[in-house]
Amino acid sequence: MELKIKLLTWSAGLPVAMFNEKTASKMGVHTKDRVSIKTLSNPPKELSTIIDTIKGLVGENEIAVSSELKKILNLKIGQKVDVELAPTPKSMVFIKKKLNKKALSEKEINEIIKDIVNNSLSEPEIALFISAMYEQHMTMKETIYLIKAILKSGNKLTLNHKPIIDKHSIGGVAGNRTTPIIVSICATAGLMMPKTSSKAITSAAGTVDVIETIADIEFSIKELKKIVKKTDACMVWGGALGMVPADSKIIKIEKILKIDPEAQLLASIMSKKLAVGSKYILIDIPCGETAKINKSKAQGLKRKFEKLGKYFHKKLKVVLTDGSQPIGNGIGPALELVDVLKVLDLKEKSPKDLEKKSLFLAGELLEMTSKAKKGKGIEMAKEILYSGKAFKKFKQIIKAQNGQLKDIAPAKFKKNILSKKSGKIYEIDNKKINSLARIAGCPVDKFSGLYLYFHVGDKVKKREKLLTIYSESRTRLKHAVEFYEKEKPVKM
Repeated sequence: MELKIKLLTWSAGLPVAMFNEKTASKMGVHTKDRVSIKTLSNPPKELSTIIDTIKGLVGENEIAVSSELKKILNLKIGQKVDVELAPTPKSMVFIKKKLNKKALSEKEINEIIKDIVNNSLSEPEIALFISAMYEQHMTMKETIYLIKAILKSGNKLTLNHKPIIDKHSIGGVAGNRTTPIIVSICATAGLMMPKTSSKAITSAAGTVDVIETIADIEFSIKELKKIVKKTDACMVWGGALGMVPADSKIIKIEKILKIDPEAQLLASIMSKKLAVGSKYILIDIPCGETAKINKSKAQGLKRKFEKLGKYFHKKLKVVLTDGSQPIGNGIGPALELVDVLKVLDLKEKSPKDLEKKSLFLAGELLEMTSKAKKGKGIEMAKEILYSGKAFKKFKQIIKAQNGQLKDIAPAKFKKNILSKKSGKIYEIDNKKINSLARIAGCPVDKFSGLYLYFHVGDKVKKREKLLTIYSESRTRLKHAVEFYEKEKPVKM
């Protein structure tokens, strides 16, 4: 059926459309059904989308589209499009196959990823695929097919200047904000580090959530190349670049499900590194009882990353780091930025654990790329940091991303959690601390979060502040305090 495009000031967060109820009845379409929208241009553009029905607002000969759909298909008011009921995607058969514990072929995985990118799979169907990966796991072959399919689904960054380096942490440790410090040190040393990151999935903040408090994180590939040419680095959101769109869509659903299947974790990290053309890749796997994974699982994951590095002909190194407790003092985008600035700015007193880990990881990259001799990487990283050059580089990157440094004030509502007795801290649970920060509003509320005053092994006196919870909402703060009292993430 031919229908005219109607544009509303309407963003749904994903491509969706609305029909008049009479039009839906003529087509035999119901709310939440999937339709195919095809432009009449040559060549035509086509996309599947979920439909909603409405009595008024949209005429019988019209289809109202969300701003996301308008952007993808480049639609204009009054433009005619061909709309048909979309068949159930073939990839659903393959997802069910995976749920039945059977391995998928390269062709089948390609079909699933293609349908995710084309919007042919609904969010519940993508959730089913994620659940299948999580429950039934994937072989190394399937993981390689997944990486290739995700990589093939989007754009690639080509920078023909210097060898490109990259670093990635699998996450799970609260406050582990080493990336902005490492990027600043390595770019100062003359290495090229175009850092593209995802937003936080299960933690209180990711690198781009932190950078977004003071600078833009969404750029086109053309704009990104200008930034990297000027500064040798960037810290941007990969989802805006169209580089691995399938990954961005999968991560969005993972956030809702609060699960991160190992195969998707491997595929997500490797596809992003390959998309920017990385030659040297450092993978940080924090491990601990309350981190994302324990040491035994970390060693298995390390071996898988190393196999993938060899398969894709990359110089890849994996380091297992201490993930037994949070790093730094701030948890949440703005509060983690404060920690980063304290490490970079020589006038400030830095959180020593964050500084030490950042220097170690930067040193590894400097040695991998032969910028520093073996065993001298940390020494070189220290020289760059303590000279003030890394801070200068950080400010240059932030300026290139249309940002500027400013005073950071945490959210207006706060609650100090006091120690009920004197003693020594023996555990700070990463998972519970991350959950606490998310209940307070992270990462969406950039200035919400926690400030930790002590770490494991520290002695605390009765009625000393253990931590402060910050929130933009009184209700969220109340729920966060209730969660703390019930779950006791800090144990003495």
